[in-house]
Amino acid sequence: MVAAQVAAGKLAPAAAQEQVQDVHSDPRWAGIKWTIYRGIAYDITSFIPRHPGGEWLVNLAVGRDCTALFESYHLRHDIALQAFGKLPQLADFPVHAVARAPYPGDSKLYSDIKQRVRKEVFEGREARGWHRQGAELAAAAVLSFAVASYVLYARYTGWLAGLVLGIAGGWIGVTIQHCGNHGAMSTVPLINNLLGLCNDLIGGASLMWRYHHQVSHHIHTNDQELDEDVCSCYPLLRFDTRLPRRAWHAWQHLYIWVAYPFMHLAFQLGDFNSLLQGRTVGAELLGASTLEKASVLLGKAAHYALLLAVPALLHGIPAALAGAAGYSISLSIVLAVVFFVSHNMPENKPNLTGADETKKVLYTPLTERDWGVQQVLASANWGGVVGNFFTGGLNLQVEHHLFPAISFVHYPAIARIVAEECAAAGVHYVHHPTLGSVLRRFVTCLKELGSAPDDTAAAAALKAKAV
Repeated sequence: MVAAQVAAGKLAPAAAQEQVQDVHSDPRWAGIKWTIYRGIAYDITSFIPRHPGGEWLVNLAVGRDCTALFESYHLRHDIALQAFGKLPQLADFPVHAVARAPYPGDSKLYSDIKQRVRKEVFEGREARGWHRQGAELAAAAVLSFAVASYVLYARYTGWLAGLVLGIAGGWIGVTIQHCGNHGAMSTVPLINNLLGLCNDLIGGASLMWRYHHQVSHHIHTNDQELDEDVCSCYPLLRFDTRLPRRAWHAWQHLYIWVAYPFMHLAFQLGDFNSLLQGRTVGAELLGASTLEKASVLLGKAAHYALLLAVPALLHGIPAALAGAAGYSISLSIVLAVVFFVSHNMPENKPNLTGADETKKVLYTPLTERDWGVQQVLASANWGGVVGNFFTGGLNLQVEHHLFPAISFVHYPAIARIVAEECAAAGVHYVHHPTLGSVLRRFVTCLKELGSAPDDTAAAAALKAKAV
């Protein structure tokens, strides 16, 4: 939060820390669940149980500026905005002491795309929740494969069965848990929550995912200070030239393939650390309920019971350990391959080949950026309908970042509109034909980032301008 305030030009760094601490410890606001939308503070305590999208999603807005979350999650945010008119305003709240979020609604590109999507894809049916429906068969396929894989794993516990189960876990990770935690699998919050909790079953933590992925990554894509996906891998991996280069980064395009299988283990350590600290690397768990926090521990217990305890009872500890190792490796590889390519093309990174537009946007102070343009330039697509089915829309990453709360089955139709509007606006739209082609560009990107000099002058200039 401090970094965001400094980037927003609201406070000097030293004052920022003091002010942010004060606003969350001030007894005047104790017991009030507040949020800020476009410079106005609201008391949403009584609204949270009535939120149409469920409590877990609206909890993300508690204690922070929710403008970017609100405007990117509601296809008709102009209509959803009516709810704010019924909420109590906190007239004396020190809004200036809270990091200002981006304002997606101010992006002409985003507004034009949104208008066409409502008109051409949903034809007004979004009011009935049509945009959150359509993935039922995909969910059934994913869950069926997962159940069959676990039956195989429980019956023939070992390395190979673990590899198969890990593929099933990876498919869950990129599809139903991801979309469920975005509230994009159903109009029924309970269904979204249950599917989102599948993250816990495969070894993650849905609570940490919502804050890390939605509050940090989606809002601040490829910002080296605010996007957890950029900064959390450092110093092992260097995903931005504004991060200091180390000698080993020259080889990161090679050793990353060895590091991939340990991703599952890293999740475990990171989740417990975040629970103890009350924050992920990129976002504080300000609105997390007791039930949400309990889900982390219960989820870990269920995960290890299914992965280790049950197989150990049936086939012995050595077989269970071999199966768990196979699971961890294939799960990690599937998740890493799908997620890492999404924002790590040379075109997505400042100072790399063909990234002049991206540099211009990301080197602009936070409050002056065009949020819609940032999402397009910092993301990369690959493949089409088939890839969309198997990745839950993550292959169409541009569309997912513009419309995270829309079911992924609609992304191919939306992609045509986004490409046309980007062409008309002169905004570079990155699309690769296959997974193989995007993986090659990913390796190129890592290699360039590993050898590019530190951009300390540009980073210092940006901070100086903001302060």
